[in-house]
Amino acid sequence: SLRPLRPAIIWLDSRADREAKAITRRLGGSRVVAMVAGATPSGKDVVCKILWLERNEPELFGNTWKFLDTTGYLVMRATGEAVIDHTGAGGTGLLEGKRRRWSRVLARLAGIPLDKMPDIRGSTEVVGGLRREAAEDMGLSAGTPVIAGMADIPAAATGSGALMDGDAHINIGTSSWLCLSISRPRNLGGHGFAAVVSADPEMYILIGESETAGACLDWFARELWEEDGITAEKGMGGSEPDYGELDRRVAGVEPGAGRLLFAPWMYGERAPVTDTRLRGAFVNLSLEHGKEHMLRAVYEGVAYNLRWLLDVAQRGGWPCPVLRAIGGGAVSDVWMQMIADVTGRKVEAMENPREAGAMGCALAAAVGVGAVPAYRAIKGLLRVRRAFSPRRELKPVYDRAYKAFRMLYPSLRGVCACLNRGAACRAD
Repeated sequence: SLRPLRPAIIWLDSRADREAKAITRRLGGSRVVAMVAGATPSGKDVVCKILWLERNEPELFGNTWKFLDTTGYLVMRATGEAVIDHTGAGGTGLLEGKRRRWSRVLARLAGIPLDKMPDIRGSTEVVGGLRREAAEDMGLSAGTPVIAGMADIPAAATGSGALMDGDAHINIGTSSWLCLSISRPRNLGGHGFAAVVSADPEMYILIGESETAGACLDWFARELWEEDGITAEKGMGGSEPDYGELDRRVAGVEPGAGRLLFAPWMYGERAPVTDTRLRGAFVNLSLEHGKEHMLRAVYEGVAYNLRWLLDVAQRGGWPCPVLRAIGGGAVSDVWMQMIADVTGRKVEAMENPREAGAMGCALAAAVGVGAVPAYRAIKGLLRVRRAFSPRRELKPVYDRAYKAFRMLYPSLRGVCACLNRGAACRAD
């Protein structure tokens, strides 16, 4: 019947922390796990959530035929085939990366029955033709080829055009990330980075994902500014902040936000630190500050967090001199210039940045059906909207603020652990 058994548990949910710690111990420690699986398990990872379901919802676990990600579920509805693309499989923590197949060793040690996991297909591989019912729902022809697709970050990497060895892109959306295309898998020794398979079968990607970025801005605008009418109709009965007005307010505040810092760790963090108990904070807040200072501090906090990720990448041998930018934040010239100033990198904001993931999937499908000759040819099909270069005169201001920002985690870590002991982020 292809019936989902429960609502999806999204990436922000951290209830499986206990399972993550158990898996790490079972597999010989974090260093061993990172070498084999590409990253140390977190309570927000798929394999940990599966074990959480087994412990907390055993009847549902027993009735489960296959565990699918969103892409796999849509492909199944479209074709009737229960599969997962190799990038989605890489995100489970159970993939044997070089051979791009399920690791029987990891599955056995983690306690995951592989008969509940779907078959793995290449991202550009045609899984089957569009079923008649699905074709009617979408207004397409039955039998239209359907590819396996890919997970969100590999899709975004494809849509950014940052596809060659050492190329980097950033995403500023609900979450944010730094993603590098690399020819060989390498682990950066902590800091929450994960080396996983790319949609390009010849490449890998190195991902440092920060859990909340645009989500911090939306929260601030909704909770602290809504009375000013700084929202615009979004449709479907909802609303979103008027980002153009937010940009104008931010542009009126001096760089450095009056020495005010914001820690953008509103729902725990994965990278550059992995800590599900961590939470956000405004630091050095005084009676001199207004809402505009706080707003600019939110923008800058996301940029400082990104600079920290770039520092980790640079120490690993990837300087990332140019950053292709996607996501809703890439529409903001104010934010893009700020990121260039804070990081000291050239930032290239892509055209249609909100649709980069969809564009990546469409171009991968074109490769799958032969309309585009090779995966590397995709880069030449994508265009940069505007480039932003760092302004040297702001370097002293941002260097000083960034130095202080790096002091926040050691200072807040113990406080958050004390306050949030036993608490977890629930998101289903």
